[in-house]
Amino acid sequence: MQYSSEGAIRDLNEKTRYLKLLSKQFPTIASCCTEIINLQAILNLPKGTEHFLSDIHGEYEAFNHVLKNGSGNIKRKITEVFGDIMSENDIKSLATLIYYPEQKLEIIHKQEKNIEEWYKITIYRLIVVSRKAAFKYTRMKVRKALPKEFAYIIEELMQRGPEEYDKEEYYNEIINSIIKVGSADEFIIAMSKLIQRLVIDRLHIVGDIFDRGPGADKVMDTLINYHSLDIQWGNHDVLWMGAAAGSEACIATVIRICTRYANLDTIENGYGINLLPLATFALEYYGDDNCAQFMPKIESDITYSENDLRLIAKMHKAISIIQFKLEGEIIKRRPYFHMEDRLLLNKINYEEGTIDCYGEVYKLNDTNFPTIDPKEPYKLTKEEKELIEKLKSSFLNSERLQKHVRFLFSKGSMCLKFNSNLLYHGCIPVNEDGTFKKVKIGSSGKEYSGKEYFDRLEILIREGYFHKNDPEGKLYGMDMTWYLWTGPDSPLFGKDKMTTFERYFIDDKQTHEEKKNPYFKLENSEKMCRLIFKEFGLNPNTSHIINGHVPVKSKNGESPIKANGKIIVIDGGFSRAYQSTTGIAGYTLIYNSYGLILVSHDPFESTQKAVEEEKDIHSTRRVIEKELERKRVGDTDNGAELKENIKDLQMLLNAYRTGLIKEQE
Repeated sequence: MQYSSEGAIRDLNEKTRYLKLLSKQFPTIASCCTEIINLQAILNLPKGTEHFLSDIHGEYEAFNHVLKNGSGNIKRKITEVFGDIMSENDIKSLATLIYYPEQKLEIIHKQEKNIEEWYKITIYRLIVVSRKAAFKYTRMKVRKALPKEFAYIIEELMQRGPEEYDKEEYYNEIINSIIKVGSADEFIIAMSKLIQRLVIDRLHIVGDIFDRGPGADKVMDTLINYHSLDIQWGNHDVLWMGAAAGSEACIATVIRICTRYANLDTIENGYGINLLPLATFALEYYGDDNCAQFMPKIESDITYSENDLRLIAKMHKAISIIQFKLEGEIIKRRPYFHMEDRLLLNKINYEEGTIDCYGEVYKLNDTNFPTIDPKEPYKLTKEEKELIEKLKSSFLNSERLQKHVRFLFSKGSMCLKFNSNLLYHGCIPVNEDGTFKKVKIGSSGKEYSGKEYFDRLEILIREGYFHKNDPEGKLYGMDMTWYLWTGPDSPLFGKDKMTTFERYFIDDKQTHEEKKNPYFKLENSEKMCRLIFKEFGLNPNTSHIINGHVPVKSKNGESPIKANGKIIVIDGGFSRAYQSTTGIAGYTLIYNSYGLILVSHDPFESTQKAVEEEKDIHSTRRVIEKELERKRVGDTDNGAELKENIKDLQMLLNAYRTGLIKEQE
């Protein structure tokens, strides 16, 4: 009894200390009551709109446009307020102005004869649209979003009500003065960006920002400046994170992919990584090799000369051989990865030009291996060691890359629970029966599965980047980061192997097969979904899984909605490489107070055409789930936090009223 009494006293003392700290923020009964009233009111506001994107793969222009138009939300709001009085062309013009105000204003100035009248009409319309976009937020939240230079003016104009006839001249004079002092363009730009910000409350990026397309660095710059977002890492993202940490295998793989898709602009101009040493090395060792199997795949608008393409092919082959050697070092260093089947250089008969794998002997389509010693095939030559050291130095010292990767760590995670949705990029490794697969991590042989597996992997990825004072711990973390790119039980990869070598050197396509984890066979299983929801602490009746990674083949009739709406796969082909497979140019998902809406997009032509010809992305909306009762802030994760805050404030209020804590003057 004595212990229980002491424990109760200790709890009371701790609670009192906490309330005293809280009283510094709310020093009086009045301030405490005001905040309780404010928070209770916020709980009843409509839930903010969430926007989900995945598998951007460096397609900056398409990504940027979808972000600017809110997957069609901005045009929809314009139509809601002006659909009865504006033509479709005028609606389209206003939408384009909001998406690209700076570029559109240049055109307007050349075309518009009566610019002052255009200013008046346009500013009025922007104010009305901004009110529509802001209606679900508190004044305080809108105030924080306002651009500082026009905050007071915008707030005055946005709060105007239909009954305020007496202030009509006041509002008109504000607009006239904006035009007279020559600030109309700046004001229109500020209003347009405010509307872009207000239509989306939270952005979710469900993995794979990097590789294939030429603008991953620009995508990252945009995300860094975005007002509210989270990122779930994809396998292409962790590959770059490993490279930025200094993993030589990840560095070689990043460069190989960039050369494979002739995407040198991102790596050289975007991140300032010098590839001249690789080009010099490739010319020395592969100068007489046509490197036919390594000719790059062109998937961007960047044009290369034949000589450039031949050089890139040589660089491509040179870095690929180095990658296979470096991967071999990791596989032998970490036998518990169980990736011995990926050790292929030692299975080559270099005299006969064949390879013995999968129980058969295959003829190689390329037998020129000038840097491989058949007796020690995984040993880097002196020149290869010097080259990889130079490349590693470039990665480690790229300020922009390091800034972007630190942002990925600060805003990213392996998975995320958010408002009854579970977000992860690829899959959760399962057995054939849908139970969670147990995976051994480390030499201790400890097994992990489900959520615990995700949590452990995230710790190791972070140690691979941040573990500066423990070289062995850092190396292990970097090796695990590489494993997440390509390992057989990686939830970000989801296949038994990555047949990179076979695709380059063996023509028989049977050797190219990569077997998916059983998760992908069971995607339509509600039973498996319920196990996942239970594992991650979510309500199986109201929750959803949202991921990407595997392009949905829409043109073949495949649906992105699995397991009766429990799983939504939003990889629809942002990357041009996948659009011939999917038949569309990407999915995005909108989750607003009315429910879930899946949006499919046609290919985006270009920013130039979007501005000059007002060509928006044609998007098709499909309601997946409609709420019977409109969702409020009180129904969200943020609402749960606000309710806890209200409880604390009510305790403080009671402490004031009972004299436990004194009000501060």
